[in-house]
Amino acid sequence: MDIIAKSTVRVAPRKIRLVADSVRSLSLDDALNSLSVIKNRGAVSLGKTLESAAANAVNNNKLERNTLKIKSINVLEAPSYKRYHPSTRGRVHTYKRRGSHIEIVLTNGQSEAKNEKLQKVLEKVNKKEEKKS
Repeated sequence: MDIIAKSTVRVAPRKIRLVADSVRSLSLDDALNSLSVIKNRGAVSLGKTLESAAANAVNNNKLERNTLKIKSINVLEAPSYKRYHPSTRGRVHTYKRRGSHIEIVLTNGQSEAKNEKLQKVLEKVNKKEEKKS
């Protein structure tokens, strides 16, 4: 089962992607521990979104926190704010305040394919027991 959390932050996507690449395939607890050590603006935003995804899994889907693993992290560009910086001789220089859309997908330790195989095996065992009775 996949659990999704999304957030929009005013941090440039490039800064968040650098941090996201380092925690992409870790378990939830390992990722949160490494994010707490990284001193980067993107790490704070990514950590909050990861905590939100974990809360969604525990509260909404009744999953155990210690079995969660990061399936994917997507960092996309949000619309930029256009701002101006005053310059000499009455001129202005434009710059963009960039933002990011963060999407984190968590999955529990067992994949859906394993769950389906387990259910098929259990059905076969149940059918054999019914035939014996």
